Amino acid sequence: MPVYNERATLEEIVRLVRTVDLTVNPAGDNPILGDPIAVERELVIVDDGSTDGTRDILAQWKKDPPPDMHIVFHEINGGKGAALRTGFEHATGDLIVIQDADLEYDPRDYVKLLEPILEGRAPVVYGSRFLGGPRAAMSLSHTVGNKMLTIVTNIFYGTSLSDMETCYKCFRRDVLAGVPLRSRRFEIEPELTAKILKRGYTIYEVPISYNGRAFHEGKKITWRDGITALRTLAKYRFVD
Repeated sequence: MPVYNERATLEEIVRLVRTVDLTVNPAGDNPILGDPIAVERELVIVDDGSTDGTRDILAQWKKDPPPDMHIVFHEINGGKGAALRTGFEHATGDLIVIQDADLEYDPRDYVKLLEPILEGRAPVVYGSRFLGGPRAAMSLSHTVGNKMLTIVTNIFYGTSLSDMETCYKCFRRDVLAGVPLRSRRFEIEPELTAKILKRGYTIYEVPISYNGRAFHEGKKITWRDGITALRTLAKYRFVD
């Protein structure tokens, strides 16, 4: 969980992550095919130089952290990509899920992300905001921007994704092993996608819910990040 100036939502999203039921039944409703799996959780929080009081909350937690929580501090703000790279380095589990520190994404969707991997259908699962799940109306500019970047991804990498820019990306740990990640800001999303696809992995998509927020509510990504994402997709089409 990368965190930057999310004092208003941090405590609630951490509560949701730590209390959501992670019992996964890879066999669906047929008990003959297998028993449910209780997935153990590990929450790695990387504070990316917050200045709004978020850091104070995390510092208090770090004095006596729960056994399932690991907190890391960046002294200066490096960007979402930098925070994710730190988080990947500290994570010890077999599966990794990216979770933003706002309340746009619902941790109750974790089971949807985990099932295809535990069933052996795919090594990577993306939660798509455009496959019919319940969601608050996204602004026109963000909708167009997301769809444009996804179309470019599909053209460059020969896939058929519906939502490349989604936060909810779930991987087997071995998928990321040895993948050189360099992005510091929001271009980490296209970099991850490009390098996963170039290595021949299939990305499985599942519908998720989405409660998008506006800029006045703290949303940080802008049209400039969209331009950078396009450059990143083009760059990693030809280099690693």
